[in-house]
Amino acid sequence: MAATGGLLRRRGDSSALKSTGHGQHSSALAVRVGRMGGMAALAVHATAAIVRPPFVWRREFVLQCIFILKVTLIPIGLSIAAWGFSGPGLQAGNFLVTFGTIDRSGGFMVVAIVREFGTFVTATVVAGVVGTTITAELGARKIREELDALDVLGVDPIASMVAPRILALTVMMMALDVFALLFGVLGGYLAAVGVLGGTTGGFLTNFFANTTFLDLAASVVKVGVFGFLIGVICCYKGLNVKGGPEAVGRAVNEAVVGCLIAIFFVNLVYTQYFLAVYPDVGVFR
Repeated sequence: MAATGGLLRRRGDSSALKSTGHGQHSSALAVRVGRMGGMAALAVHATAAIVRPPFVWRREFVLQCIFILKVTLIPIGLSIAAWGFSGPGLQAGNFLVTFGTIDRSGGFMVVAIVREFGTFVTATVVAGVVGTTITAELGARKIREELDALDVLGVDPIASMVAPRILALTVMMMALDVFALLFGVLGGYLAAVGVLGGTTGGFLTNFFANTTFLDLAASVVKVGVFGFLIGVICCYKGLNVKGGPEAVGRAVNEAVVGCLIAIFFVNLVYTQYFLAVYPDVGVFR
């Protein structure tokens, strides 16, 4: 009987552990779902503040656009030019040289820079430079209770601080994308023509033969979506900081990781959908 009782107790303990583990898993899932819901609610609130008068966000929007342009222009230009030179420029170019078709590298730039990695690198740089700044700024104001003070005074922090940052990221990402594409293609051109011995005429002819308005429009729209997601994620993390300065640091790290995951997932889905709807753009000319 004693042995049987001990066995039952062990089974009961095991069942309790399993129940506790299941409860923790459910709790973690509920937290994640709650965060997603909070981000969605923040996006709706900010969008409503942008389109609904009074437009209190206008001055802050201009300031944020200037800030984004100032801190990201050089990093994006250098990083995308270096990647265009070393990635599709040298590596893909060396492959094309083997078959004597180096002039075809211009067409490859459309796939590598315009559709994929140009947008991804641009979004990554903006998330790392601007997104972290937004999270840290809002998080610091949160722990100093400045946001609560604004709310008490009748000033909506979402309309006055969050909405202009989200809008500025969305708009400036589109402008920065065009800038990044130019530098990325320039890097690939220097590798193909300056290093691998291609010709300027062949590179440009093949590039423009494979570049369509749909490619450019899809690229700009995609980075606009990236900018909106970066703004929502980083603002949400900053607004929900709890604790002291260490909590702000954790929020910054979580914001960057969340932005990268969102960028990767949206990029995957968006590109596949674009190629499925417009299959002609996938034909290499």
